[in-house]
Parts: sequence; structure tokens; C-alpha cells
Amino acid sequence: MTQSRLLEELRQLECHFTWELNKEDINITDLLNRLEQHVELNHRGLEGLAHTYNSLAFVKYLLGSPKEALTKLEESVALTKQCHENNCDKWLIVTYGNLAWVQYHMECYTECERYLGKLRDIADKFPASAYAIHHEVLGEKAWALFKFSRKYYDRAKECFKMALELEPDNTHWNTGYALVLHRTETWSSSSDDSAAVKQLQQAIDKNADNDELRVLLALRLARLNEYDKAERLVEEALEHSPSAPYVIRYVGKFFRDHGSVDRSLALLKRALEHMSNSGFIHHQLALCYKRKKISLQRNESRLSPSTSMEVQKLRHQCIYHLEQASTLKTCFNLAMIELAVQYGEDEQLDRAEDLFQETLRVAKEKNEYLQKTYFHYGEFQQYRKRHLVSAIRLYMESLKIDHDTVDGKKSANNLKKIADRCLTRCPEDGKAWAILGFIHKAKGENRRALECYEKALQYTHSDKYLSVLRDLEQSLQ
Repeated sequence: MTQSRLLEELRQLECHFTWELNKEDINITDLLNRLEQHVELNHRGLEGLAHTYNSLAFVKYLLGSPKEALTKLEESVALTKQCHENNCDKWLIVTYGNLAWVQYHMECYTECERYLGKLRDIADKFPASAYAIHHEVLGEKAWALFKFSRKYYDRAKECFKMALELEPDNTHWNTGYALVLHRTETWSSSSDDSAAVKQLQQAIDKNADNDELRVLLALRLARLNEYDKAERLVEEALEHSPSAPYVIRYVGKFFRDHGSVDRSLALLKRALEHMSNSGFIHHQLALCYKRKKISLQRNESRLSPSTSMEVQKLRHQCIYHLEQASTLKTCFNLAMIELAVQYGEDEQLDRAEDLFQETLRVAKEKNEYLQKTYFHYGEFQQYRKRHLVSAIRLYMESLKIDHDTVDGKKSANNLKKIADRCLTRCPEDGKAWAILGFIHKAKGENRRALECYEKALQYTHSDKYLSVLRDLEQSLQ
């Protein structure tokens, strides 16, 4: 076959090379760490391990190491044959596809054609289903999309759903579908309204040994005030898997969220011994130290010297783990935002400013946690650097994104306090009236916004205010 014919056939395959796993969507350092941890801990059993080697091979290829990619794929083939013995052909479709692509990129065209031949034989032996794709392939595609990027969660969800329609009792697909629903579903008002809660319970019924799912279900039930059932699930998980880091890290989160910070710290430290490269665990530890610090500060109206030293010590422990989390998981927005906040509290203002700028750049680039970044950067400008004009601008940017979120409401509240203080000192402050008008407009309260902008124009001539006023008048006609 000519190279062009080979390439044409390769593009028809179902494998990592054709699933649009774009390098710019992937935090490749973090992904590599997580996949290597899966291998080290043999997370999700031999079948899951075979899938992990497949994904790891693609990452190695992206990093410019095709020979290492081949080694990982050969290990995947061996594990798949071990798992499925004489019934492994369909489970090898993705791996053979990846092998064909790597051989092509290494210019080993004869080897490439050999693997394409294997895939043709499998296609003849097992004609495609009505979905034109086997459930074994759909399931592995779903796992790859789930692991590689948050941007692919919706695609992963659809693939898991399709795979389960073909094989409803498969424990791996049920587990994956539960995990992706947990990551994507907003918090519901009751367990009856939650697809994630129902799927987590169904996945546990299919695989009673999966304690990671138990703790995730507990976290959701606790948010729905079903504490008794949540606590039973956590205790069961700890009893069955007292040393499993993938279980302990979520148990630690559960205890931190529900008042047992010291117990959470102990569990997370134990998990860190097995997963020292986990940005998630470092982030959770940082939040524990932050919670202890805030608790100390709240319990004393005026801090004694010894308490002040303890607060400083806790802050530095928090900063250490946030720095580790940000290093291990590059572009980890939540950790970066919190680290910038803690630098500000620690009077490291230049480092905080630089980090907020970097976090804002990443948030815009990834379109992720942008509102949260604007809000916290605004608070830093207002309370640490005393730059009120910059703070107002950042709060406004936050409020523009969504007025009805937690950070949107906080931004609106901070803007209102600023405006009210200004008007208390000077009722004829046009800029303050414009801030109030901006808040009302962001909330869709156009009549009240109009009144505020009319006041603003009484005291301050501004073409910008006039333009907004005209738009508001037009909207109310």
C-alpha cells in the first residue's frame, strides 16, 4: 500500500489517534502523573490497567517518545490477552489501531500494514453493531475522554451511555458513567432528582467492592443533608479499604467538609505516602490547613502572640501544599487562585500580583474559573493593595459573567458596599450611582438601573453612562 492509502485507512480507525485528543486541551504533566499512578497502584484492575497503558502510550507519543509508546502498547496487548484469554479480539481493536498509527509515524510501513490486516480480520469476524462501533471500543473511548480533559466530559458521558445500552451490566462502564455524572452534574435539591446519585448507587450495586464510588455517593448525600446514610457509606469504605489512596483522598475531603479537619489531615497524609505526586491531595491538605487557620482566627477577637505564630505556621503549611499542587498539576486554577490569596495574606504582594496575572491568563485561555479569578483578584486589589479602581473593574468583570453564582453575588455585594460608602460621604458621587446602576443592569433590573444611571449623569458627564442609559431606555420601551 502507498503511504496515502495507509493514511486513509488509519483515519478510519477507532483509537486515541482519531478521537480528537488535542494536545492543547490536555494538561499533559498532570495526565502523565495520574496515568503512572494508576499503573503503580493497579487502579481498576487488569482490564483498567490495559486501558491505562493504551492512554499512557498516546501520551508518550505526544511527548515525542514513540519507542516508549510501542512498549506500553505491547504491555497493553499482553494484559488484554491475560484478561480475556480466547475472547480478546474486540478488546484489542483500540490497541492495534494505536500500534498501526505509531508504526506509521515511525515510518515502519510494513508493520503498520500488518496491524491494519489484524484489524480487517477482526472486522470480518465481528461485523459492527447498529452503532457501527463495538461496545468494547465505546467503553475504552469513554474512559480515554474522561481521563484526558474536563473539556471532553460531555463526549465521555455520551460514549458511556451508548456502551451501557449495548452491555447494561458491565461494571467498568457503570463505574465510568457514575464518575462522569458526578463530575458534571450540578448539586441537586434531592437524591430523587439526581442522575449522579442514582448512577453511583447502580454502579455500587454492580460492583460492591468499589469503595471509591461509596465515598463519592457519600459526598453527594451529605450535600443533600442525608448525613446518616453518608456517614455509613464512609465508614464502610474505610473498613473495606483502609489504605487505598483513591478512597482515602475522598474520605479526607468528606471529613474536612463536615467538621473533622484533624481526621481529614491524618487520612490525606496517609494517602500522600502512596501518591506523592497527586496535586489533588496536596490541594486538599492545603484546604485543611486553611480551615484550621480560619478557625483559630475566628475564635479570638484579638490574637495573642502564640496564636499569631500558630496562624502563621498554618498559613505557611497551606502555602507549601498549594505550591506543590500548582507545580505537580500545571494550570491548576483553583490551587493557583488560593495560593495567590495566601501570598497576599502573607504580605508577599509582588508574588501574589504575578500569580494573579498568570492565573487570569490561564483562566481566559482555558475558559475555566474565570469568574472566581476576577472576584479573588478584586479582593486582593481592594484589601491588600488598596487599589479601589482596579478592584471595582475586576468585580464588574466577575459580575458580567453571571450574577447568580456564589462569586457573582459576592462581587455584587462588594460593589454595593463600595458605592454605599462613597454615597454616604458624598450623595452626589456620579461614579457611585453608576456602580449601583451596573449592578442592577447585571441582574436584569433595568428600571432600577435606569434610575441609577440618570442620577449618575446628573452629577457626572460621561458618554459611557449616556450610551448605557439609551440602551436601557430602548429595552424598556
